[in-house]
Amino acid sequence: MPETAAGLAAALANLLDPRARRGVRHGLVVVVTAAVCAVVARYRSYTAIAEWVADVPDTTALALGIAPHRRPSEAMIRRLLQALDPDRLTTAVSGWLAARTAATSPAGRRAVAVDGKTMRGSRTTDTAARAAKPPSDHPAGTH
Repeated sequence: MPETAAGLAAALANLLDPRARRGVRHGLVVVVTAAVCAVVARYRSYTAIAEWVADVPDTTALALGIAPHRRPSEAMIRRLLQALDPDRLTTAVSGWLAARTAATSPAGRRAVAVDGKTMRGSRTTDTAARAAKPPSDHPAGTH
């Protein structure tokens, strides 16, 4: 995880921080990296992202650049993410994902996306997929 977070942090380094310098407690890259990690872990709302940040083990918080005893609040995460330029954020995260895909895919091969029903064995060549559960804000079994 530290290598992944470091690569993401490097990809986000060119984002412009929309906040005034005065009173900034959490760096832009640190907060956005944590938010991206939370979203990858299927936490979608600002509240859920803040809960993920609050609940990660201290070692994970440190790997992300967050002081374990001083984590960003939901309000701070929400305000910062809403103030970011969405096109620049999309470009930065997309570039990071493309680099990760290129680095992990064997030469000459492309990644193939497989839907969740196939992965869970709900759908096979012989049987139709079972009905999907409605999406929730949190992954199953949390909060």
